[in-house]
This record gives sequence, C-alpha cells and structure tokens, in this order.
Amino acid sequence: MKDIYLAGGCFWGVQEYFSRIEGVVYTETGYANGKTKEPDYRSVCTGTTGHAETVFVRYDEEKVGLKYLLEKFFRIIDPTLMNRQGNDIGTQYRTGIYYVDEEDAIIAKVAMDEVQKKYKIPLATELMPLSYYYPAEDYHQDYLKKNPFGYCHINLNA
Repeated sequence: MKDIYLAGGCFWGVQEYFSRIEGVVYTETGYANGKTKEPDYRSVCTGTTGHAETVFVRYDEEKVGLKYLLEKFFRIIDPTLMNRQGNDIGTQYRTGIYYVDEEDAIIAKVAMDEVQKKYKIPLATELMPLSYYYPAEDYHQDYLKKNPFGYCHINLNA
C-alpha cells in the first residue's frame, strides 16, 4: 500500500471522488502542513493555522498508480488558483500534493510539468513533503456519503 495526501479545496468532494476509484482502499479528511498541532475546523477556517484541507489517500499500487491518481486529481481542481476552489476562498482551500515517499515527488513533478503545458500562467498547486497531518472531525469524514445533497465544488464524475 502507498499513501499520498491531496489538497483540492473543500475536502468533502475530494474524499468522495477518490473513494470511488478502484484501487483506492482508504480515504480520510484532515488538515495538513500547517503550523499548529491538533487543529480543528473552526481554527483552520480562521486562516491563521496554515493548514490545508487535505485528503489522505491510501491505494494499492498493484491496482492503481500515482500517475493515474494525479491525472484524476488535476481533472477536479483548477491548479492555477491560489487559495481557492469553486466558491471556497481561503488558505485552507489551496491545492497541494503532499508526499511521504521521495519517489512520489518525482512522479508528481512530472505530472505537474504535463499539466503546466495546458496553462499560460504558473500552477499554484504546492508540491512538498508532508510535514504534518491531523484527521478532521468525525462529521467531516465521508460527509457526502452521509449528506448526498451536501455542497460539493467538483464534478464527482470527472
């Protein structure tokens, strides 16, 4: 099994989207790469913690590769937007790929270089090692499964 952490705006839709991909065995919403320990939604929304709403994705690399997962990721985000996706605005809604394995950084860099060719402006998506991750509150986990008509800024069928 391999792990990758993806920030793509509001984490509800990102989690639901990746949970539907064959080979993804586990997803979890959380907060990543901020400067505070054990953040909660209220503190993250102040914009002072530095955390991004992030989805932890565990996948079976025998069934699905990181390259494919990143292709799917770039279908659901606008990688040129800084600190926003859809109607969500704030530093917690920035986009990012946070890795725990250096080999994944190389794969992600290649994927980002390919995506960059489609845009005239630089990508705003971060690529960096995961420095910190903390799971979101229970009510954020599988939110769109529990609330199928809840807000989602992405096309879940992309």
